[in-house]
Amino acid sequence: MSLGRLLPKVRQCTLCVEHLPHGARPVLQVGKDARVLIAGQAPGRRVHESGVPFDDPSGERLRAWMGVDRAAFYDPSQIAILPMGFCYPGTGTGGDLPPRPECAPAWREQLLGLLPRIQLTIVLGAYAMAYHLGPEAGSVTQAVSAWKDFWPDRVPLPHPSPRNRLWLKRNPWFEVEVVPQLQRRVSDILS
Repeated sequence: MSLGRLLPKVRQCTLCVEHLPHGARPVLQVGKDARVLIAGQAPGRRVHESGVPFDDPSGERLRAWMGVDRAAFYDPSQIAILPMGFCYPGTGTGGDLPPRPECAPAWREQLLGLLPRIQLTIVLGAYAMAYHLGPEAGSVTQAVSAWKDFWPDRVPLPHPSPRNRLWLKRNPWFEVEVVPQLQRRVSDILS
């Protein structure tokens, strides 16, 4: 199936709607020529409301880490954004709930198979790391610390959420060591 035929089906998905307190609204960005893939967790409340991926403070931080402006970030011919769950799962006691488990098995492999030009997958958070890096990646901190093991086609990053300020403070090497390499790689790919 072509991306043009699959994408409308994904955008109309209601597979797990009975588990979504705010209803189904799949949020993703794909283009057949995309060269960078952002594999995240699931949209947050603000993204659910706007329908625009990373249209929140997490997106501002992620764009800064990548060294791209909004125009490049939101160009589906350059950057694909496929979270593990396409709909906002709601909020739990410690923040947003995990991505719904139905989404990735239903759509992920089909969509990834239609993105043949991906040269770099930016892997954000534990759920995306488990899928894209495998169980040997360990915790988020272990995976990010071992980022060179996945380089240059994949790079694990902590989630860019403002809630991760403490992680960033405890791991200052990340912004000194990883971010400049990420910016160079993204620039080289998108140039």
